[in-house]
Amino acid sequence: MAEIRKNPQAARTGSSHNKTIEAREAARPQGAKANGSREPATGGGWDLLLVRSLFIVICILIGWHFHPFGFTPVTGAIFGLAFAVFFILAEIRLRRVSLRRLIGGAVGAILGVIGALLIHLVVDKTTIPGESKSFLGIALVLVMGYVGILLGANKGDMLNLQAFGGLFGNERGSRHLAKLLDTSVIIDGRIADVCEASFLEGTIILPQFVLHELQMVADSADPLKRQRGRRGLEVLERIRELPSLEVEVADEDFPDVAEVDLKLIEMARRYGAKIVTNDFNLNKIASLQGIEVLNVNQLANALKPVVLPGEGMRVFILREGKEPNQGVAYLDDGTMVVVDGAKRMVNKTIDIAVTSVHQTSAGKMIFGRYDERAESAARAASQESNQRDNGGTAEKERENPPRPIHPGSTH
Repeated sequence: MAEIRKNPQAARTGSSHNKTIEAREAARPQGAKANGSREPATGGGWDLLLVRSLFIVICILIGWHFHPFGFTPVTGAIFGLAFAVFFILAEIRLRRVSLRRLIGGAVGAILGVIGALLIHLVVDKTTIPGESKSFLGIALVLVMGYVGILLGANKGDMLNLQAFGGLFGNERGSRHLAKLLDTSVIIDGRIADVCEASFLEGTIILPQFVLHELQMVADSADPLKRQRGRRGLEVLERIRELPSLEVEVADEDFPDVAEVDLKLIEMARRYGAKIVTNDFNLNKIASLQGIEVLNVNQLANALKPVVLPGEGMRVFILREGKEPNQGVAYLDDGTMVVVDGAKRMVNKTIDIAVTSVHQTSAGKMIFGRYDERAESAARAASQESNQRDNGGTAEKERENPPRPIHPGSTH
């Protein structure tokens, strides 16, 4: 991954980073879930609880009345309770699975059972004893159904639901709302502010190999890399706790692909998701392969304030420039400002006049001019005005001398 470059102006604001996080955490609603999901509506939650409770009661009554497998009525009721709890847990887990995976798993299970029945027809013509045939038939159905469900669910992400004529329109919409986060954009940290401002919607997908790379950076022996990695972990914690976003960790990996960037592209193609990054090379490679990319640097450049030639600006000269008699300053958003005639004004705040603005591949650059004579004249005029004010005050004091401190004292 490309290293994240930090401008000197941003380094000054690093000390207030933790205070900003604490203020945002204090302003967060107490009822927000930690996993980033919204609380269900009160009516919908009670309705779901009522349906599940009714299902459990019915299963217990059926088990108590019929008591199958030679159970007693009490044992049959316990069996009905266990049966209901098992399927409620399965229902809760299936609610988190995408529609494409459900369709793939169902189709895989059906094909597996059909394959098991065909194989059992062949086994039934053999001279194997009847009990062994029954065991093989049940075992084939279980094994083939199990394999079919797993393979079908795994390959279900490759289904194109648009071919059904908009029947699964909601699934199509949520599919295109998925975002994959790159390691560089997590370490950069600005993505958390973008998410808090509600400029990103849908599901945020965190690949397991990206988390592994981030952990390696956080455990690095280099203090700078270790600090960046820990900052990335803090950014992920902020994103995970946002109630307006759903954050998922994807366990899929691509062992045949070595580069993390190429793994991200393969996963974006599988999920139909967009890649969120600020890596220039990853942006180009993904765009060439038809993957949509959201570049945070492009967003920052688009949001920079418009500066026109001739306007005034107040900047802090941070260092000398490359050319003679030049000074360099940075705006709050990291934009470089090159000022002619400001070499001797390092570590000072001055007023300049913008001469030109240039847009480069690395961002926007502003060129300005510092007029020392005009600044000196303005400073002299300010001092003269202060002297006049002070002289007028002294004259008024001479005309109206102050009263003595002690009433009895005289001059």
